[in-house]
Amino acid sequence: MARVVKVFRTLRNHWKKSTFAVCVLSYGGYWLYGKRCDSVLRREACLLAREYGRQQIAPQERLRKATVILNPAACSGKANTLFEKNAAPILHLAGVEITIVKTDYEGQAKKLIELMEQTDMLIVAGGDGTLQEVVTGLLRRPDQDTFSSTPIGFIPLGSHNSLSPSLHLCSDNKVKDITAATLSILKGETVPLDVLQIKGEKEQPVFALMGLRWGAFRDVAATISKYWYLGPLKTNAAHWFSTLREWPLVRDVSVSYLAPSLRPPDLPPQKPPRPNLMYRIIRRLKNYWYPPAEPEKWEEQQLSTLELFIQTHNKNPRLNDSLVICAEPNDFTVGEFITVGSVAAFLLVCCTQTAPLRPYGAGGFYNIDNEEYEAMPVEVRLLPRKLRFFISAERRDQLLSQTQ
Repeated sequence: MARVVKVFRTLRNHWKKSTFAVCVLSYGGYWLYGKRCDSVLRREACLLAREYGRQQIAPQERLRKATVILNPAACSGKANTLFEKNAAPILHLAGVEITIVKTDYEGQAKKLIELMEQTDMLIVAGGDGTLQEVVTGLLRRPDQDTFSSTPIGFIPLGSHNSLSPSLHLCSDNKVKDITAATLSILKGETVPLDVLQIKGEKEQPVFALMGLRWGAFRDVAATISKYWYLGPLKTNAAHWFSTLREWPLVRDVSVSYLAPSLRPPDLPPQKPPRPNLMYRIIRRLKNYWYPPAEPEKWEEQQLSTLELFIQTHNKNPRLNDSLVICAEPNDFTVGEFITVGSVAAFLLVCCTQTAPLRPYGAGGFYNIDNEEYEAMPVEVRLLPRKLRFFISAERRDQLLSQTQ
């Protein structure tokens, strides 16, 4: 008992050192517990992958081939380590023959995809920027109709992974997200996703899976990291400083669009038999002498808004082929702009295509899948169900329950 009293007396007399030691030991224990949990997740994922690798294949069959586009610079340079520790062992244990192609600079993924040979599956290991480059390079190919049928897997290794919640049930644990995304590739379930084709007047088209964003909140979001020294106040500070430079921050834009079309059912992959010559001649003559009477009905709106969004429906399933145009209110006060931030934009319209989107005044920049592009008149076209992505079974069941 005397020894216990002596210990407590020592802790009381040296309370500063005792407090510091408790903090260090608590943080160290929490860190070790996290490492232990990550190790358990990796082990469980590897055991599941080993079951796939033990499945027998016929003598004439070959191993599945996968091309991995890896951006080592993603996640502040940690992407290569994250892939090698959490994703690569799972693919190897499953018996997948992988070819890893690492990018060295921004924009290289587009060029690499244009030179890529046919593969069984394409895996993108990176963030929004890497995925957007891969999709753009894939759909710029002359033979994109053939390559667009290749299933794509997305392993979220970047700082921003906007598509990941559409394909997997995300968590706060990065190791869990990476292993779950890799296992979904092995299971083979896919979902078709829409693609936006964004084309300027002179530039080659850019393709996006999530959407286009333009306005004041986008510009402020790009500057928040400059005020890191303000801690939790950096977001409000960035909004306040932007109002000192210019107010109001309302943008004027002209939007023309087509109404949405009903989504047709999924067609079988094989082509129907070609009609006979006489039927084709009669059909062409009929179309020539009796063309469709109803032309495309374009509608135009002049908008004054703080922020404009053009988005796909990839986050949730829909029964029609359409993209969504949303706009923020233009009657924000300075206080609301600083404290509230970006609120839920009001829905303007669902459509299948926009004519050139024309921003007036200070152009600024677009955010296309979290990548910056100079603002200019662009035409946005929806390519419905253009690409197929691997999806987890849990997320697929969740989407099916929403459609019922």
